[in-house]
Amino acid sequence: MNKVNVGVIGVGAMGVHHARVYSELENANLMAISDLMREKSEEVANQYNTRGFVDYMDILKMPEIDVVSVCVPTTHHFNVVMDAIEHGKHVLVEKPIAFTLREAESMVKAAKDEGVKLATGHVERFNPAVGKAKELIKDNVIGEVVSASAKRVGPFPPRIKDVGVIIDLAIHDVDIMYHLFDSPISRIYANMGSKLEKCEYEDHAEIMSSFKNGIIGMLEVNWLTPYKKRKLEITGVDGIISIDYIDQTVHVYGKSTQNVDIEYKEPLREELGSFLNAVDNGEDPKITGKDGIYALKVVTAAMKSAKDNLPVEINGY
Repeated sequence: MNKVNVGVIGVGAMGVHHARVYSELENANLMAISDLMREKSEEVANQYNTRGFVDYMDILKMPEIDVVSVCVPTTHHFNVVMDAIEHGKHVLVEKPIAFTLREAESMVKAAKDEGVKLATGHVERFNPAVGKAKELIKDNVIGEVVSASAKRVGPFPPRIKDVGVIIDLAIHDVDIMYHLFDSPISRIYANMGSKLEKCEYEDHAEIMSSFKNGIIGMLEVNWLTPYKKRKLEITGVDGIISIDYIDQTVHVYGKSTQNVDIEYKEPLREELGSFLNAVDNGEDPKITGKDGIYALKVVTAAMKSAKDNLPVEINGY
């Protein structure tokens, strides 16, 4: 097994986990991390026995590094990713891929032009419960899928300062439904609002979407609930598949009622390992930059729908 030399840019709430996982993966060699907070950079570098920098350009100038994870705030994704691409690095950027669609499209084009891989960190795709649900749908266990209902709620995360709950939370289930149903959303209608004084953006939203293949998706997200819930129910003509993302459980109700056995796996570990394998084998990552554009396009349309109080048609996918 070849080891890929990696760096992590931004070691805040999510980036520190990238550093931890890379330090443990057999096919990774964590060469360096960076963070604008010098104390944080030094702390994480010492913890994982690697080099720590304040300026991320110090990582990009290291010719031996092949891959970087970009885990900085969303508003900085574009500049950091474009710099990484310019330096010939393969990039996994945390979701959302960028702050705007124009930025995202420029990033994808630049990666293609430079011949480097660009992946978007939609980590729930690597949740084993999602993989099992996709198998069950493919095996027609609940018959033709009619609708899906997701609930992703919890308390307000103080670390989030540049986006609202739609981009932070709803984007997960937008991507998962796209993955499970092999169909893009064609029409979306949303409501959103803000009740928390400490939040500059929307802190709750309800989204209804129509997929091109006729499935209806409903999604509730908020930062108002005092406990975390991450669940998805998929209704078919012959039953229901119920997913708990946190517990990694899947239950089937209907003609073939059953509890499905799943081996627990850390989704982030699966995601990062998969990306390194793609780089090593010269393959496309499982979640591409184009997938990131799709998810961002949908949540952007949802926010427009909520602001205009009108349904929005989504074209191009």
